[in-house]
Amino acid sequence: MTGSGRSQVQDRSQIIGRRRPRTSMAALLPLAAMLIAGGCANVHNVEVGSIPDDYRTRHPIVVSEDQEAIDIPIVMSDARLSYANRGRVEHFGDRFRASGADSIQVMLPTGSANQYAADRVSHEIVEALRGRYISRDRIFVQPYSAVGAEGPTPIRLTYATLVAKTGPCGRWPDDMTDTSENKNYFNFGCASQQNLAAQIADPRDLLSPRGVDSIDAGRRTTVLDNYRRGEPTTTAAGSSEIEY
Repeated sequence: MTGSGRSQVQDRSQIIGRRRPRTSMAALLPLAAMLIAGGCANVHNVEVGSIPDDYRTRHPIVVSEDQEAIDIPIVMSDARLSYANRGRVEHFGDRFRASGADSIQVMLPTGSANQYAADRVSHEIVEALRGRYISRDRIFVQPYSAVGAEGPTPIRLTYATLVAKTGPCGRWPDDMTDTSENKNYFNFGCASQQNLAAQIADPRDLLSPRGVDSIDAGRRTTVLDNYRRGEPTTTAAGSSEIEY
């Protein structure tokens, strides 16, 4: 091959070599466009939507069994139940009746320095409970060990009942300054849930509805008669009531 032919071959190979990168870049353009389009797709909707962001889910109100109790301190010289302690016992008895529990325990200390004083006072505690319309067969007097205990070892009144409550508040498992996801912090709503649970008079209402009383037949007849005569079927508001 002559020198001129060899130079032409080299020039042609250089031209082809220069064109190859352009061909490679052109082939990568569709792939790059697909990657960009895939990055713009909303692929996190299902994942984000499945994460609960409701404080009622994080801090649910649950119904569980718990012990309600009060302690009545007794000193060695006590021969009867004081007026203040009698009021506490009666109030606790009212709470027991309202709770729907079946039995109440009066627990006396044994082996303590005030054992005999506690035994004397326990009879008046039982009488105070009976005075709140609690039958004697629902009151159980039981001992508990207090060997070596000194001072006013108490008589404990307790009963088991259902309570509505939430988990403890004040937990901060995450960084509350991290607002990148625009969500409320973990402890948010816990106190509100606890306050709502404390207002529930009967936790059994959360488990099942109460029975419905029978209708007032007399009132039903009055309403139907007024309806037939074209008269108002509701009770007229009194003059002392304010309409907003």
